[in-house]
Amino acid sequence: MHNDLYAVVGNPISHSKSPRIHSLFARQTGEQLEYTAIQAPEDDFAGTVKGFFERGGKGLNITVPFKEQAWQLANLRTQRAERAGAANTLYKDSKGSLTADNTDGKGLVTDLMVNHGVRLAGKRLLVLGAGGAVRGVLGPILAEEPAALTIANRTLAKAEGLVSFFESVAGDTHLEACGFEQPADTFDVIINGTSASLQGDLPPVSASVIGAETVIYDMMYSLQITTFNQWALDQGATRVFDGLGMLVEQAAESFRIWRGKTPDTRPVIEELRNG
Repeated sequence: MHNDLYAVVGNPISHSKSPRIHSLFARQTGEQLEYTAIQAPEDDFAGTVKGFFERGGKGLNITVPFKEQAWQLANLRTQRAERAGAANTLYKDSKGSLTADNTDGKGLVTDLMVNHGVRLAGKRLLVLGAGGAVRGVLGPILAEEPAALTIANRTLAKAEGLVSFFESVAGDTHLEACGFEQPADTFDVIINGTSASLQGDLPPVSASVIGAETVIYDMMYSLQITTFNQWALDQGATRVFDGLGMLVEQAAESFRIWRGKTPDTRPVIEELRNG
């Protein structure tokens, strides 16, 4: 009897922590499965996915640069995948239809609220960046009913596009878009959704957005502190978090979708944090 097959698909993929995370989940929950990493050629993502499911594969996680392609490839999309415009989770439903989901926003919100005790309801949020990573998490963030959410981006039109797309699900949350230089007020929570900080760059945001109580969250993570989080500490922030917990929480939500069991994420986050 063969174990059920799962994998993460990306390019490059050798750095991925997903195989380790899912094998820790499997051990913890007693599920028999095999989880590998697959590097798909940039010009044949569809062929890679098709081949995986033809070999009897059960589910895929999708990472850069294929999340939008995964979304397009699917026959069915969950509501959160639909809104995200990208998919990080693929599986066949009971009728054999390729189904796309996006667990990134759920992962971010769970990490902030459960692991770090940060409330989003009624708060003023600043989100930096307007690319796919940000679009993928806005739905679940807005569902927590913050008072206001400002999207700042280098290209204003992209931020404005996200505001108009999410207006219909924003409820009472005041949504606005601006350039990186614009926001001058202090925010309760600042989420960095740009990947600049991994290259050592910073979005040109004024230090005035950070107050003593501001919670800083960088969706990226690295073994050392991210450039953005170091900058925030230098401006007087005291609560800074990176995206490692989000990575584990989005994986846990994928695992729940595939296996019907929710793993305990805390020991897994700790194990990864300790190298």
